[in-house]
Amino acid sequence: MRKMTAALATLLALTLLCPPAHAVGTNASCAILMDAESGRVLYEQNIHQPRLIASITKLMTALVAVERAEDLDEVVTVKGEWLGSEGSSIYLTAGEQITLRALLYGLMLQSGNDAAMTIACHTAGSEADFVALMNRRAAELGMKNSSFANPSGLNDDNHYSTAYDMALLAQACLANETVAEICATRSITVGTRTFVNHNKLLYRYEGCVGMKTGFTEKAGRTLVSAATRDGQTLICVTLNDGNDWNDHTKLLDYGFQTWPRQVLCQAGEVLGSVSVEGSLIPTMAAVTAEEVGYPLKEGEKLTMDVTLANSVQAPFEAGTPIGEAVWKKDGEVVARVPLVTQSGAGLDAREPLTFWQRLWAKMRGAA
Repeated sequence: MRKMTAALATLLALTLLCPPAHAVGTNASCAILMDAESGRVLYEQNIHQPRLIASITKLMTALVAVERAEDLDEVVTVKGEWLGSEGSSIYLTAGEQITLRALLYGLMLQSGNDAAMTIACHTAGSEADFVALMNRRAAELGMKNSSFANPSGLNDDNHYSTAYDMALLAQACLANETVAEICATRSITVGTRTFVNHNKLLYRYEGCVGMKTGFTEKAGRTLVSAATRDGQTLICVTLNDGNDWNDHTKLLDYGFQTWPRQVLCQAGEVLGSVSVEGSLIPTMAAVTAEEVGYPLKEGEKLTMDVTLANSVQAPFEAGTPIGEAVWKKDGEVVARVPLVTQSGAGLDAREPLTFWQRLWAKMRGAA
């Protein structure tokens, strides 16, 4: 492999003209503002302190259920032993038949604890087995300071999380198209039930795309929100915050104004070339596999390193991995993208070159 540094071009592209940062704070015991794409923490306040989390737990319940479901329109027959949970409810009855999709909307919009238990027992066979799945998924997501004891968020000494861990969970939920769609729904009628989302930011904040509210007397008000503007999505989490609507508005505004997303590369951008072995094409362009963005505030700069294979052996298809580009801030890698072949190449005298391959070879020969 060979390595190149392209710091100058990156520094020129990423020197920002943003408004100056303003002081921001919250009424919460714990709070975080995170860039969803990169995971960069833009604001933090006791982000690793474990606390009761109430019904924002249901983000994990929804994620586990959706990831394991084969058909969201599967009809679930409600069993009497699944009912009886205290707290908020969508008023399920024993023997009632309802789709898993409807239960998920009742879970996330109406925050039904009976929906949470029904989803859990239907998905895993029992509440205990579903809780085990929740904790396993938490470990996979890197939620190191979290423990789940039930699918609804009812108070329990073994049920807690942190602002940071819940932001990681929110990232995963946003990446799941079904969960993200449910979280962003303001209201929906399913059968004889109409569910209205408790998240007031969906109505009050431009670009809000969810996600979940929560409250118990011991936990206080908990809230996970997300909003998208100009191609950037931010995640905000507050725990025990009596003024959460205003605090989330302030934090999200602060993030969008102070830490705008900068495009580090476009998909298909040429960042080098490699030699081709066993083909009439002497070299092949190395292009970025996807667009990459990163939030930066005024004065922050990144450097870019490109690592490429010495050569690539034909035949190969377009999109064959041949390297990587990484961006660093103060020596730490903050973003990366695979580099792939711009097009394919056949073997000498056994597979004809395309017009564009012949033209590329001719141009390289004349250089």
